[in-house]
Amino acid sequence: MSQAFAHTQEALRALAQDVLDYAASRGATACEVDVSEGSGQSVSVRRQEVETIEYNRDKGLGISVYIGQRRGHASSSDFSSAATRASVDAALSIARFTAEDDCAGLPDAKLLQKKEMDLDLFHPWNISVEDSIDLARCCEQAAFDVSPMVKNSEGATISAQQSHFVSANSLGFMGGFATSRHYISCSVIAGEGDDMQRDDWYATRRDAAGFPDAARIGDYAARRALARLGSRKLKTRKCPVIFEAPLASGLIGSFVHAISGGALYRKTSFLLDSLGKKLFPDFVEISERPHIRGGFASSPFDDDGVATRDREVVKNGVLQGYFLSSYSARKLGMQTTGNAGGSHNLLVQPGRHDLKGLLREMGSGLLVTELLGQGVNYVTGDYSRGAAGYWVEKGEIAYPVEEITIAGNLREMLRGIVAIGNDIEVRGSKQVGSILVERMTIAGN
Repeated sequence: MSQAFAHTQEALRALAQDVLDYAASRGATACEVDVSEGSGQSVSVRRQEVETIEYNRDKGLGISVYIGQRRGHASSSDFSSAATRASVDAALSIARFTAEDDCAGLPDAKLLQKKEMDLDLFHPWNISVEDSIDLARCCEQAAFDVSPMVKNSEGATISAQQSHFVSANSLGFMGGFATSRHYISCSVIAGEGDDMQRDDWYATRRDAAGFPDAARIGDYAARRALARLGSRKLKTRKCPVIFEAPLASGLIGSFVHAISGGALYRKTSFLLDSLGKKLFPDFVEISERPHIRGGFASSPFDDDGVATRDREVVKNGVLQGYFLSSYSARKLGMQTTGNAGGSHNLLVQPGRHDLKGLLREMGSGLLVTELLGQGVNYVTGDYSRGAAGYWVEKGEIAYPVEEITIAGNLREMLRGIVAIGNDIEVRGSKQVGSILVERMTIAGN
C-alpha cells in the first residue's frame, strides 16, 4: 500500500467491522458502512511560472442503519472510536423518526460479491513536485512552440491522485481496494485582437507509464486553438452533426441517465417502459464490462456490494436492460443490475471509420468539438446546447464556427445515429468513438 495513505486496508476493515458490531449492539436490524481515504498532488504552470501547488488528503465514513424498514444515515471525517460511535447513534436517531419505506434495506444476500478480485486499478505515481513542474513546463512550452500565434496560456497541470476504500454490511459482505487516477492537461489561447480562441487537451491514466509524451498533449492543445481562429456564425439550418469522441461519451451518458433506476421510478425519463424496445439503429451495440483490468469504471461489486457482471445493454439497437440499484429495482418490481453508483465500463461497438472517415461519410454538416450549458430535459428528451466546432463541406473541414446552438430530441437523436467512429478516447466509464447523427437543428444568425 502506498505510503501516501495514513491507514492500511486492514485498518479500514477493522473500523468497518467495529461500526457494524456497535450498530447491532445498539438495536440496528441492519447496517452498511463505507470507509475511504484519498490523497494527491496537483501542480499547475502558467507561462512557464509555477501558479499552484496543491496537496489534497481526505477521508470519510458513511453509515446507514436500518430499524426494520426505517433508514438513517450519518457521516464523519473523524475515524476515532468516539466519533464513529456518535455517528452510528446519530444515524439510529434519524432512523427512529423516519417513515417506513417498504423498498429500503440491504440487497439480497445471494447477490453479494463473494470473492476478492484484483483488477489492476492501483498504480501510484510518486512524482516529485520538481518533476511535476518540469513536466508541466514541457507540456506548455510545446504548445507555444507550435506557432507565434499561440499568445497566452491558461496553464498546464500535472495531477497524481490515489484512494482506497472498504464497503461492508451486516450480511457478511466486506470488500475494498485501492485505485489511482492521474492526468496531464494543457489549455492555451491563440490569436490576437478580436479573433482569439481557446482550446485544450488532456490525457488521463490509472498508470502514469501509459501517458503519451507531455509535449504531444501541449502540441495538440495548441493546434486545436489555432484551428478555431477565424470562427464564423452559421445561418439557422437543419443538417447532419458529428459529436467528436469526447463529447459523444456525454451523449451516451444522457442515454444512461434516462434508463437509470432513479429517473425511471420517479417517472422523470423520456425512456419509460423502453425495455425490449428498439431505441437505436440495428448496428448499435452497447456492452457493460465491469472487470476490464485497469478500466476507469472497473469494480467487482457496486455500491451496494452486489457482484457486477458482464452484460449486453443494447443489442441490435434494442434495449436489453436498465441500470438499477437494489433500492431502485425494488421500486420498479425488478432485480438489481449491480449498478448502484453508476455504470461500469460501457463499450459502444465502434464502426469502420476514424473521424476523417466519418467526415467523408457525412459530406456536409457540422462537427461539434465543444458544448456549452446543460440544456437537456430528461422528461421530454428535448436537447439544446450551445456549441462550437467546424463546418464541413464535401467531407473536409471548411471553416470553424462558434456562437451556435444545436437542438433536437434525444429519442430521435439516438434513433438517428448514422455511424459510430473508431476514434475512441478513453477518459472515463464510457468508451465510444465520434457519433454521426443524421439531422439536428442548428440555430445561428
